[in-house]
Amino acid sequence: MELIHTVFYFLLALTILVAIHEFGHFYVARKLGVKVLRFSIGIGKSIWRYQKTPEATEFSIGMFPLGGYVKMVDEREGEVSEEDLPFAFNRQRLAVRAAIVFAGPFANFLLAILLYWIVFMVGIAGIKPIVGTIAPGTLAEQAGFQEGDEIVAVGDIPTPTWTMAISEIFFHAMDDEAVPVDVLTTREQRIKRDLIIPRELIERPQLLHDRLGINPLEPSLEPVLEDVMPNSAAKEAGLVAGDRLLVADGKPIKDWQQWVDYVRSNPEKDIELTLERNGEEISLMIRPAKVESPQGVVGKIGAAVKRPVYPLSAYPAFVAAIYKTWESSVMTLKMIGRIIIGNASVDNLSGPISIAKYAEQSAKNGFATFMEYLAIVSLSLGVVNLLPIPVLDGGHLMFYFMEAVMRKPIPEGIQIKLLNIGVMILLCLMVFSFYVDIFRHPA
Repeated sequence: MELIHTVFYFLLALTILVAIHEFGHFYVARKLGVKVLRFSIGIGKSIWRYQKTPEATEFSIGMFPLGGYVKMVDEREGEVSEEDLPFAFNRQRLAVRAAIVFAGPFANFLLAILLYWIVFMVGIAGIKPIVGTIAPGTLAEQAGFQEGDEIVAVGDIPTPTWTMAISEIFFHAMDDEAVPVDVLTTREQRIKRDLIIPRELIERPQLLHDRLGINPLEPSLEPVLEDVMPNSAAKEAGLVAGDRLLVADGKPIKDWQQWVDYVRSNPEKDIELTLERNGEEISLMIRPAKVESPQGVVGKIGAAVKRPVYPLSAYPAFVAAIYKTWESSVMTLKMIGRIIIGNASVDNLSGPISIAKYAEQSAKNGFATFMEYLAIVSLSLGVVNLLPIPVLDGGHLMFYFMEAVMRKPIPEGIQIKLLNIGVMILLCLMVFSFYVDIFRHPA
């Protein structure tokens, strides 16, 4: 059942993103006077099709939802009637052809902005970015951070949650510069603290996280479950999202941290738990799993707490959405460049298996989380498609750039050879991503 859910949410996400990408090509082609023969979502034999008139565009859904395409009138792909020649793609001006090709990735960027806008207005679940304990000798201590500082912005971007604050710090660190962090002190003074990130830490995110030495001030959260992980002690015991924990072994549960501490101190020991579900009290037994941690052996049940939500109003949310799309796109490009030159680990890559698992998990975590997942994958699809690899949109734009410089099209024979090279590059990347994923998610 879990595999079915994973595949379903992965295909749902893929279908949405491909449909938007291809619609970008379709819409601009129609607006610029190019005749579109077919708009298809999915590949293989058509299982549904609609065509208003014999001269209109045919809309189709393919048997396999693994891609899509827009077929335009083009002399390179078949015979074109005399009356359709003015509407053929290959006969259009260079600027028109480039605009149609660029429209696909651009549609993915617009979708990412829209989705981030929705996410920021709905609200981001998390904890407020208030600094808790600061480890001595760390980057945070050197920058002058103090317990109780609230991180209100990194650069010019507001950070309503701790996760956003850390994400923005990591992004700005990619520029090899001091990271400007605006904080609100316990005296209600807004000041700027500069985090100086050594170059060697930028290439090792986990080490950077450890050396940062900045931890959140954990608020007192109500013991209400937001999510229950599959194949966990919580799942086996029968816990579900929305359960409010009341009593553990006869002791009232005051807040989430008290429950976490109790679970951690009782690995592989039965706990008699009383909870409230839909207004009724339920008693059950739960046995925390034993896991290794830096603090030794601890108990874990595999459940997440319901966290408060911090929404933004429409205009700040829109500005934040545009900036988030821009910075995430830049970060993706920088990470690809660092991986190519060997300055970043291939662990930063996500293949089809990882993407599918993230799709399922984000859908389980609620509407806003799934929208954020779609935004991340959409902008990644836009960035990757603009890479100058033949076969991809970026490869075609590269051909058009060369055509503009040389003032004549690249010979068709050379284009075919370059396209074949592009296919080989993509196949190698696909095989490599599967290889990384298989080792990351062993059966």
